[in-house]
Amino acid sequence: MEFMRAVVLDRYGDADVLSVGRRQVPEPLPTEVRVRVVAAGVNPVDWKTRNGDGMASVLGDPPQVLGWDVSGVVDAVAPGVTRFAVGDPVFGMPWFPRAAGAYAEYVTAPSRHFAARPDELDEVAAAALPLAGLTAWQALVDTARVRAGQRVLVHAAAGGVGHLAVQIAKNLGAYVIGTATTARHRRLGELGLDEAINYQGTAFEQVVEPVDVVLDLAGGEVATRSLDALRPNGLLVSVARPADDTFARAADRGLRTARVLVEPDGHGLEKLAELVQAKRLRPLVDRTFPLDQAAEAHRLSETGHTFGKIVLTV
Repeated sequence: MEFMRAVVLDRYGDADVLSVGRRQVPEPLPTEVRVRVVAAGVNPVDWKTRNGDGMASVLGDPPQVLGWDVSGVVDAVAPGVTRFAVGDPVFGMPWFPRAAGAYAEYVTAPSRHFAARPDELDEVAAAALPLAGLTAWQALVDTARVRAGQRVLVHAAAGGVGHLAVQIAKNLGAYVIGTATTARHRRLGELGLDEAINYQGTAFEQVVEPVDVVLDLAGGEVATRSLDALRPNGLLVSVARPADDTFARAADRGLRTARVLVEPDGHGLEKLAELVQAKRLRPLVDRTFPLDQAAEAHRLSETGHTFGKIVLTV
C-alpha cells in the first residue's frame, strides 16, 4: 500500500483546521487516469467549503481533501482510456462539485475531465486556469452566447474568474467593461479591458452605458443593482449568489437571468488551451504557496485582494 501527502480537512472551520496528513494513493478505475499533481489552484469555493458552506453539503462530513484545480502529469492509465498516455502533461477540474482531492500528490478521475497542457502554459499557470476559466467560458460562451459587438460588464474583473472572463469576452468580440479598484485598472487594460469602473465610491449602474450582458462575480446587492445597467431584454449571469429578490425583480422588468455553476468539461478545457496557444488568454498567478502552507493560501484568498489566482505547489 502506497501513501501520499494531502491537505486534510478534519472538521469545518477556519484555516487552522487544515493540516498535511497521509492518504492512500488512489487507483484509477476503468476510463480513469491517475495524475501526479504538480500544482493545485485555490478558489473561493475551497475556503467557503472549509467553512461549512460552498460544496460542504455535497461533500458531506469531514474528513475531506479539498481542491478541484489540477495541473500535473499522467502517472497511470486504466483500461478504456485512449486520450492520454503515462507521462502526458495535463490540467483539469475533475469531479466538481464532488470531491476531487486536488490538494494532494495524486488524483484519479475520468480522462475526459482533463485536457493536454499546451507548451505555452507552464505547470503553475495551468493550475490557475481550469475552474476559473471554465466558469467564465460556460457563463459567457455556453450560457450568454456573447457575440461580437455586444457590451459585457464583468464584476470583480481582477479576480480569478474575472480576469479570465475579460479576456474571453474580448476574444468573442465584445466591448468589455469591468469593475475593480483603481490600482488594477492599468493591468486590466493590458488584458483587453475597454472600460474600467472603480466600484469604491462609484455607483457603476449610474455611470455605465447600458450593456447586453452582466457577469456577476460579486453577488448580493451588486446583482440587484446590475439590473439598472442592462438594456431591455438584457441578461444577468450570476456566478456568485445574488440577493434573494434579484431574479424576481428582473422578471418584473422583462430582463433575463441565469445562474451558473461550473461543471467538468474537457471540450471547454481544450478551447481554453487553444486560446492560450494563440496567446489570446493568459491566466495570472498572484502568489504560490507550498502544499504545507495551504492554510496561509486560504487566508490570503479570503481577503479578496488578489489579482488573478493563488496556486499551491506540490
